[in-house]
Amino acid sequence: MKIVDAKVVVTSPGRNFVTLKLTTDEGLTGLGDATLNGRELAVVSYLTDHVAPLLIGLDPHRIEDTWQSLYRGAYWRRGPVTMAAIAAVDVALWDIKAKAAGLPLYQLLGGASRERVGTYGHASGRDIPELLDSVRARLAEGYPAVRIQSGIPGLKAVYGVSDTDETGAPVLHQQARPLVEDWDTAAYLRHVPTVFEAVRAEFGAELPLLHDSHHRLTPVQAARLGKDLEPYRPFWLEDCTPAENQEALRLVRRSTTTPLAVGEVFNTVYDYQTLVTEQLIDYVRSAVTHFGGVTPLRKLFDFAAQYQIKSAIHGPEDISPVGMAAAVHLDLAVHNFGIQEYSGHTALTDEVFRHAYTFSDGHLHPGEAPGIGVELDEELAAAHPYAAAYLPVNRLHDGTVHDW
Repeated sequence: MKIVDAKVVVTSPGRNFVTLKLTTDEGLTGLGDATLNGRELAVVSYLTDHVAPLLIGLDPHRIEDTWQSLYRGAYWRRGPVTMAAIAAVDVALWDIKAKAAGLPLYQLLGGASRERVGTYGHASGRDIPELLDSVRARLAEGYPAVRIQSGIPGLKAVYGVSDTDETGAPVLHQQARPLVEDWDTAAYLRHVPTVFEAVRAEFGAELPLLHDSHHRLTPVQAARLGKDLEPYRPFWLEDCTPAENQEALRLVRRSTTTPLAVGEVFNTVYDYQTLVTEQLIDYVRSAVTHFGGVTPLRKLFDFAAQYQIKSAIHGPEDISPVGMAAAVHLDLAVHNFGIQEYSGHTALTDEVFRHAYTFSDGHLHPGEAPGIGVELDEELAAAHPYAAAYLPVNRLHDGTVHDW
């Protein structure tokens, strides 16, 4: 079997997605997600101009060999653009291999280690009463755990707190320039414990609660927040400080027993070496789409398992259903699964990417379709072209660009 075509599809059914479609001489196709939120076209160029020509004529079954060739052969290793492109190839090859075997991908990864995959949903509000309503909505949808994010008094906009329409549904903003948000660390540190106190008072001690600091704190500030949240027993505190400085987590770890989750912006195992071997975190957060695919992420989970660290694959709306499907197959198979982030997609996105995975009673299952179980409607995708969109820029009150 040989690869005879490699096509990159860009579509925006509410937000931008980049998909690689590989076709073999036997008519099998495989899909891979290459979406890099805010830098989608950089990955499109990388795939179209540099990767796709190298794939023609290759044996699609040689997944490890192809992965190593793309990673090592470029000389310029790592980085989100490179690793998103490699991820798309890797997942598409796994999709083809599983289809050729007539099996869902998780069966090729060793079979199921559980019956279904537990998730957490996103709850947010501009103030605490609105947040409490959002938590109620997530619980009504069946989520067994909830991430809570709140607006901060005195700040106009806070990342992670969605604008909503008259029905309460999140509003997505596509704009040609980044939105500039203001920030006040002291106000944030004062406010977050009161948010946890209010949610605990309303929903009790049993509900697993998560919170994301989005890299904004120094190590000392992160340590303080972790300590302040201990009475409310968070499921985790996520991305409390920019963790490319891996040694910084030593101070946080020494100072608090609040579980720590890190890694959604990481691209390779090298970003985790100190964090894992010194047991400075409890959950690894990388996405299939941004970590080079199923092949390296499975290796990361095996590495983390030696230190009793669990998986928690990044799963926001800007990971396409292709990337989400690959994640759920991996979740079902690995023994050290922790939890899966899941916020779903718009109905239009689900029409463009028809998928076999299902969400029921707060849990996901990848389904039994051969491969990853996703089909791309290319005609519908073409009807929704790329639209420029960027993540926001975070600035302190004095105008300084802050850690994001």
